Amino acid sequence: MRDLQCAGESVLAANCSRRQALNRFAGWGGMAGLAAMLPGCGGGGDAGSATEAPMALEHAAEAAAETLPAAQTLRTGLNHPWGVDFLGDGSMLVTERAGRLRRISANGNSIVNITGLPPRIFVGGQGGMLDVLTEQLGGDNWVYLSYTERGTGPQYNAVGIAVARARLVNNSLRDLRVIFRAAPKVPVGVSVANYGGRMALNGNKLFVTLGDHFTSGQRLKAQWLGSHHGKIVRINRDGSVPADNPWFGQAGARPEIWSRGHRNPQGLAVNPFTGDLWAAEHGPQGGDEVNVIERGQHYGWPRISYGCEYGTPVGNCTPVGGQSVAAGLEQPQTWWVPTSIAPSGIGFYSGAMFPEWRGNLFVAALKDQALWRLVINGRKVVSRSALYRGLGRRMRQVKQAPDGALIVLTDEDNGRILRIAR
Repeated sequence: MRDLQCAGESVLAANCSRRQALNRFAGWGGMAGLAAMLPGCGGGGDAGSATEAPMALEHAAEAAAETLPAAQTLRTGLNHPWGVDFLGDGSMLVTERAGRLRRISANGNSIVNITGLPPRIFVGGQGGMLDVLTEQLGGDNWVYLSYTERGTGPQYNAVGIAVARARLVNNSLRDLRVIFRAAPKVPVGVSVANYGGRMALNGNKLFVTLGDHFTSGQRLKAQWLGSHHGKIVRINRDGSVPADNPWFGQAGARPEIWSRGHRNPQGLAVNPFTGDLWAAEHGPQGGDEVNVIERGQHYGWPRISYGCEYGTPVGNCTPVGGQSVAAGLEQPQTWWVPTSIAPSGIGFYSGAMFPEWRGNLFVAALKDQALWRLVINGRKVVSRSALYRGLGRRMRQVKQAPDGALIVLTDEDNGRILRIAR
C-alpha cells in the first residue's frame, strides 16, 4: 500500500471549449508544449521525476536561483499528519492519520490530545483521520473532521469517508454529529486507497472531496450519479443538502454531488481573491492535475486522462481512457507528465509576510518531495516552480497561518510541522 501512497493519484479531464483549449495551449508553452503533449503520456523526462512543460522548467530554474525563506521545524513526532487548521489563539489543530487529533501551540512547544473523537474510525492503507477545518460561530469554536469510517453490522468491514461536526470546548469535542457519509462503503478487502477526504468551507457551504477507491471496478463509479465515488460534494454546515445543487431532486442521483469524474482529489482550496474553488488530484502514472471546480461539471476520469496505467512504459503509453480530450469533459488548469508529483493539500497565499507570493497557489507534493508554487492569473496557471526539494520530505498539506507564515505538514512516521517565515 506504501507504493499506492507514493504514486501520483488522480486524473480529471477535458472540456474542449475554445477558451479552455487556448488556455491549455498557452499553459504548455506554445508549439513546443503542444508537441510534448502528443505522445499520449507526455514527452520525455527521466522516470521517477515529473516532466513539466518547457515554460514551467524555465520558471523552475529561476526559482532555484532565488533565496527562499527558511523552512523551520516547528514540531516533530507526529504520525503521518494529514490536515491542519487554526484557532483564534493562534494554536492549531492537526490530524494524524493514525486516528488522533492534536492541539499544538503556535510556537510548537505544547501538544495535547483532543478527546471526544467520532467512533468507528478505520485506520489502514490510506485511511484514518484525515482533514480538519475550524470556524468560529456564535462565540463557539466549531470543528469539522473527515475520516474513514467503518460500517456497522454486516457492513463492519466496509469503509467510506465520513464528516463529523462538533464544538471544541477546552480540549474536548462536544455535541459531535456525523453530517455526511459517502455511499456506498467499500469492503476493506477490495480497496483501502483513493479516499480523497479534503474539505473546504466557502461561505456557509462545505465541500468534501471523494476518491474513486482505486480499483478498476470501483473507479467506473466516478461517472455515476448514484454513487459518491470520484465526486466532490457540497453540503450545508448542518449536513443538509442545498436545493441549488446540480442534481438535487433528480431520481437516482446523490443530491450532495457538486462535480464528478475525479480520481483521488486530496487538495481543495477557495481562492480568496475570486471565490473560485480549486482542487488538486492524483493521476495514476502521470496525469496529476489542478482544476477549477464548477457546479455540475464532469472532469473526465476514467474516460479521459493525461496519465497511464501503472507499469506501462513511461513516456510511451496510452492514457487511461485512450484519450486526453473529449467533448463535454473539463480540462485541468495544469498537469504533470509522464510521471507523478503526487499532489496533496493546496492553499492560496493572501498574507502580508510574502507580498511577492500574494495570489499564488501552493501545492504540497508527496512523491516529488517539494512545495510547488503556481502563479495564477484569473483561472490560468501562468507559471509553476518546485520549491524546497532539498528538504527531502514528503509534503502532505500547506496552509497559511494567521500571521502570514506558511505551515507545511510532512507525511512520515515521524512527521513534522514546518514553518516558512521571514
